[in-house]
Amino acid sequence: MLPFHLVYHEGYDLNLGHHVFPSQKFRLIHKRLLADGFAAPEDFVTPEPASEEDLLLVHERGWVDRLRTGKLSYEEILLLEIPYSPEMVRAFWLAAGGTTLAARLALDEGVSFNVGGGFHHAFPDHGEGFCAINDIAVAIRKLQRDGKITRAMVVDCDVHHGNGTAAIFAGDKSVFTLSIHQFNNYPARKPPSSVDVHLGDSVSDDEYLERLSAAYRFPIHGFHPDLLIYVAGADPYGEDQLGGLSLTVEGLKLRDRLVIETALREKAAVAIVLAGGYAANVDDTVTIHSNTAKMAKESLEWVGWKK
Repeated sequence: MLPFHLVYHEGYDLNLGHHVFPSQKFRLIHKRLLADGFAAPEDFVTPEPASEEDLLLVHERGWVDRLRTGKLSYEEILLLEIPYSPEMVRAFWLAAGGTTLAARLALDEGVSFNVGGGFHHAFPDHGEGFCAINDIAVAIRKLQRDGKITRAMVVDCDVHHGNGTAAIFAGDKSVFTLSIHQFNNYPARKPPSSVDVHLGDSVSDDEYLERLSAAYRFPIHGFHPDLLIYVAGADPYGEDQLGGLSLTVEGLKLRDRLVIETALREKAAVAIVLAGGYAANVDDTVTIHSNTAKMAKESLEWVGWKK
């Protein structure tokens, strides 16, 4: 059986209290995967927080310093849309370290799963939409700097456009960004990704999968990424409070299979991050994210991996 590691830290919880973003979901996913017998404690790997040097590969020093010291302006907190706390800052540092670790593991093992991360609305000089540090970009830049990868691809399947990631990699031919999202939703301003799939309201499983496949299969075949970061948002789910698409739990599992198996067949390692998920019943969000982990392992065993 091929190794399959999950990256998790109890400090992933952003300590938000009563908030539409259920940051306790990371702990609940960890608990669910253990309770289901899908994973044992030794299958989880604990990350270290990203170093300041790594964060500065993507983010401006002023933004990193203001986050670390708690000197955010009122306007910056409004854009971020979450309350400031030292625990929140540490969680973002840990998420960036976790996604970097997941990417390194994926290069060795084919697929790895970060039980966190996916903060795709973070820009170099500010945060937006619950995202302060863009862990996706930090991981890619860190691995490029260390000579572990040359080309990376981001496939962002959150219901919201990956605006921060698109802006960070704009014009960079070494990183291909694809975002499939509800057009009539946050953020209002959507900087162009390499490929954007703008979906109408209430799109359901069949149309979603058809349009994702059409937008994804040709670019990955032509681009040949060393690493693919899959932003596996749970919020295209029909019962999500911040979404307006109509995917089912089964449809989301088919989405996961499509993204992961296609990448593995193209010899691209896959690191998975979670991004959003805001179902009225938090258990639904936990189920969707847990299903992604299970589909990742199943896909790895089905397709296989050779470095």
